[in-house]
Amino acid sequence: MKINVILAGIAMSLLLLALPAAASDHTLGIYGNANEDDTINMQDVTYTELIILEYRDKTELSDAKYDDRINMQDVTQIELIILGREKELTFIDAAENPATVSLPIERMVILNTDFAEAVAVLDERDKVVGVSSTMTGYNRFFPELSTKTDVGGWSTPDIEAILATNPDTVCVYASWPNTEKLDDNMPDDINIVRLDCYKAETQREEMIKLGYLLNKRDRVGDYIDWHDEYVDVINDKVSKISDDNKTRVFIDGGGGNTVGRRAYSTGTGMHDLCVCAGGVNIAEGYIEKYADVETEWVLEQNPDVIVGLSFKGGYETDDNTLMKEHYDEIIALPGFENVAAVQNDNVYIMSNGFAFAPHYPAALATMAKWLYPETFADLNPEEIHQEYIDTFFGIDFDVSEQGVFEYPQQGS
Repeated sequence: MKINVILAGIAMSLLLLALPAAASDHTLGIYGNANEDDTINMQDVTYTELIILEYRDKTELSDAKYDDRINMQDVTQIELIILGREKELTFIDAAENPATVSLPIERMVILNTDFAEAVAVLDERDKVVGVSSTMTGYNRFFPELSTKTDVGGWSTPDIEAILATNPDTVCVYASWPNTEKLDDNMPDDINIVRLDCYKAETQREEMIKLGYLLNKRDRVGDYIDWHDEYVDVINDKVSKISDDNKTRVFIDGGGGNTVGRRAYSTGTGMHDLCVCAGGVNIAEGYIEKYADVETEWVLEQNPDVIVGLSFKGGYETDDNTLMKEHYDEIIALPGFENVAAVQNDNVYIMSNGFAFAPHYPAALATMAKWLYPETFADLNPEEIHQEYIDTFFGIDFDVSEQGVFEYPQQGS
């Protein structure tokens, strides 16, 4: 009887300690986040103990050991995660699959610039032993990483070159290279980490996940503080814009393979950026991802703003000629002189090298200001961008004097 009273008292104490987590817009997709908030802490330990005692229902992420059982091993694993001493970590990757990674990560091969930028933000460049051939040309932005071993294309890597670097981890997009090109050719003891690091909707959580994987919790916390300072302001103002008053946007990727224009829709980084800035992408529901559309359709839709995505520009050039050509091409399209965006000088070009990756709050601020210049009159995207470079990248780069990120140049 006395033992039962003691157990009841312990259970009641645990219940009080494991009150429901504060409401959060983000659920950190790491196994061990038992109460499914945006962090892993002692509340998750308590929550898991309550699951074991059957005072709480099992949650998807409570299985910290990822072995289909909830027991004290999960409690121990969560405690190790909190201390940064776990030997492995299971998380939900960008392909929405559980992925178990052996830790610590010491030797990375990175196959895309977005992931590389995330690693640079966390100041882990020294752990990179190989990069894609694309990255070897980024001498300004990645002065150290561009000198690492070239392991082939970002979607068609050279497997032998990767293995020659003796990596413990290969970092890639959710879908590229696919499993047949990469995973099936890798030894089982090499981690495959799939994080996109370019989508506005998932950037925050993916950075936190990478912070756990690389044991850079404090550093990623600094980044999240910077990220939230600007993104929260934009989200708050956008939330107050009624659907009827939202700006309608056409995202133009240039001339398509047929007579028409390449458009971007759901499932693309540009769509996410547009929506997060409060825009309505006119291609949503008309196409998926990216596809060619007829110019007549664009004329019928009569968008308020046209944003062209250019694969020219970025950090590695100061020449805006090709982005200007894209701009001139749009405004000269037959019939486009009657489109509201052209009539009101609301045609803009954004560099692909600026639109995505961890610096995206600066691109989001740029997009928001294009769509709602009065609402975001006090926002200075250039200052946000420079703050990012100075705080997290540590390179000598003046975004007002170097690089080509938008056309026409808007300034502050």
